[in-house]
Amino acid sequence: MADPFTLPPLPYDQKALEPVISSNTLGFHYGKHHQAYVTNLNKLVQGSEFESMGLEDVIRKSHGKNAGIFNNAAQIWNHTFYWHSLKAGGSQPGGKLKEAIEAFGGLEKLKADFAEAAKTQFGSGWAWIAARGGKLEVLKTGNAETPLVGGATALLTIDVWEHAYYLDYQNRRPDYVSAVIDKLLNWDFAAENLAKAK
Repeated sequence: MADPFTLPPLPYDQKALEPVISSNTLGFHYGKHHQAYVTNLNKLVQGSEFESMGLEDVIRKSHGKNAGIFNNAAQIWNHTFYWHSLKAGGSQPGGKLKEAIEAFGGLEKLKADFAEAAKTQFGSGWAWIAARGGKLEVLKTGNAETPLVGGATALLTIDVWEHAYYLDYQNRRPDYVSAVIDKLLNWDFAAENLAKAK
């Protein structure tokens, strides 16, 4: 029988994010780390109620109840979301997203708050731009935690686990964060997510 969960394809070529994120980093991050979460989850859900659920249902139903299943499922979702949050050359926000950003205090404030969240997340985790009740907010989550279980709609994320940047930036997380925000953010993806937000 086929495994219920598979590694989603990258939305671009492995070299597409160079020089900000090298193909070497992407190869390890996507091909080894992301794949390992898929492999682990498939083993953990065998013969359980989670085996026949979609990924988001697994995340919601295992949160706070089954750490192993939650951590691996959420990391699959978080990483897939992260790849889509990045785009070679980046993009610019427009439409309703631009209006929401203006209401937040402007693009420079949003970028600064996002960068601060990413730089100050202690240990492994994620920084997020999210929407809740029609307003934007910046969040940071530890380890595999995700806005998916926190009542907010994720718009963009930056992975700040060391494996996301260490081959390219060593311990210089702030340099990695700045480069991603300045050169790779996919605001078109953020706008799609905002349009789906409740």
